[in-house]
Amino acid sequence: MPNYNLYLYPGMKSYLITNAQIVNEGKVVEGDVLIKGNYIERIGADLQAQSADRVIDARGQHLLPGVIDDQVHFREPGLTQKGTIKSESRAAVAGGITSFMEMPNTVPPTFTQELLEEKYQIAKRDSLANYSFYMGSSNDNLEEVMKTDVREVCGLKIFMGSTTGSLLIDDPKILEGFFSRFPSVITTHCEDESTIRRNSEHYKTQYGENLPIEFHPKIRSAEGCYLSSSFAVDLAKKHGTYLHILHISTAKETFLFSNDLPLEKKKITAEACIHHLWFNDNAYKRLGTKIKWNPAIKTPADQDGILEAVLDNRIDVIATDHAPHTLGEKDATYFKAPSGGPLVQHALPAMIEFYHQKKISLERVVEKMCHNPAILFRIEKRGFIREGYFADLVLADLNKPWVVEKSNILAKCGWSPFENESFQSTVTHTFVSGNLCWENGKFHEQSTGMRMRFNREF
Repeated sequence: MPNYNLYLYPGMKSYLITNAQIVNEGKVVEGDVLIKGNYIERIGADLQAQSADRVIDARGQHLLPGVIDDQVHFREPGLTQKGTIKSESRAAVAGGITSFMEMPNTVPPTFTQELLEEKYQIAKRDSLANYSFYMGSSNDNLEEVMKTDVREVCGLKIFMGSTTGSLLIDDPKILEGFFSRFPSVITTHCEDESTIRRNSEHYKTQYGENLPIEFHPKIRSAEGCYLSSSFAVDLAKKHGTYLHILHISTAKETFLFSNDLPLEKKKITAEACIHHLWFNDNAYKRLGTKIKWNPAIKTPADQDGILEAVLDNRIDVIATDHAPHTLGEKDATYFKAPSGGPLVQHALPAMIEFYHQKKISLERVVEKMCHNPAILFRIEKRGFIREGYFADLVLADLNKPWVVEKSNILAKCGWSPFENESFQSTVTHTFVSGNLCWENGKFHEQSTGMRMRFNREF
């Protein structure tokens, strides 16, 4: 067990948040929260008598646990023209994301324990948010993967769909090795490679390099997604694997997952991403390659089916798949434009917008973005507003509208698919492990986030 007292920074302030609408564990209750050091000291109905260095009157605001984003690509090392751990963690904190889990497709890919540790050292120095990093899988690094300390690392990432270099694994025998031996959470990107190649060749023959972006969901098709996801589920059932399938993009895939068990007892789980909930294929004409993602944004029926699965607990987690590219990289013909886009700053405001539209409750937003990632990954003392837990907290004013503009976008790439979108709610304060890091549009960067740990015994 790590000694968390090591993380108590000299001169840390104590804070008393009063009169907040606390959204936590299926309820909204008015109350106060006392923060001392890195932790939540007390929660109560009337704590005004408690001493604190600073009192924040949150009357009229909602207090949420900090969002835990289980899928981001912060691009460091090797792709820092797109983003860095420092720049993207700042954008995350401004959007109410207090903890992130970052993917291995950097340059070089995170295929060794040494490269994994290098990322942790960068984050220790630069990350404003709490952090963890996935170990990456390749066609020949199974034994290196098996050295991973699953109490210190969020999980293993397997790309079962097209990507770059040696990250793709579609050999069933190699996949069997990972699924049968890795003792903790395996996260997968599921798209069938042969389907993608066949569709790419078909449409490229017809249109050449100037293929309209509207064909993206036909190339990276619903059929290809289902083939790969169902194969992954079958492998996991065969080997008893802890499998978490990322960024579900079709309604059909949602029926691969069950809602008949509490999350603590599930071994096969699924994630939905903000862009598959917010956009559908009607938006390609307006936004072009800015909304080119893998897996592709698909039909309105798929969009509705994903939300339905979120609401009935077939899908367990909502995340971002934040994956920035420069506008110059995005402004290219179909086959040359990279997939992905920046989302961490706007994910929570977008989900609260769904609340305003009466599509989802605030309690369910918190469940899917805060509680469930903590439960699924067995994160130590995060994801809930509880006494003795780390003070990862977000104050949001649900009646403070703002417009996404270039001037207020914080991702290093400087653009967002949400540009010109008006949100009714604003993240006003973000606490990361007890440190007030974001306050009314300004950063306090006197400290960095903490490495997440995991309560796992396998």
